[in-house]
Amino acid sequence: MGILAWILIGLIAGAIAKALMPGKDPGGIIITMLIGIAGGLLGGWLGKVIFGVDSIDGFFDLSTWIAAIVGSLILLVVYRLVTGNRHSRV
Repeated sequence: MGILAWILIGLIAGAIAKALMPGKDPGGIIITMLIGIAGGLLGGWLGKVIFGVDSIDGFFDLSTWIAAIVGSLILLVVYRLVTGNRHSRV
């Protein structure tokens, strides 16, 4: 897949991950897209390591979207834990 397809999948997978995990997230559309892109890569890698399948086949394959969304959810949890309750003190 091309880089534009990864960006599109990342944007959509990151948005779906945010919708599935309600709550306030520190970050906007750029962070969502980066989490989605990295989540797609993480999901594809985990699918290959754990299940021995090539889960990143093409743009319209269901396994590609599931891998990207699951990876995005994992990274969103980690992102929330890292940036969690940072409040600026004035």
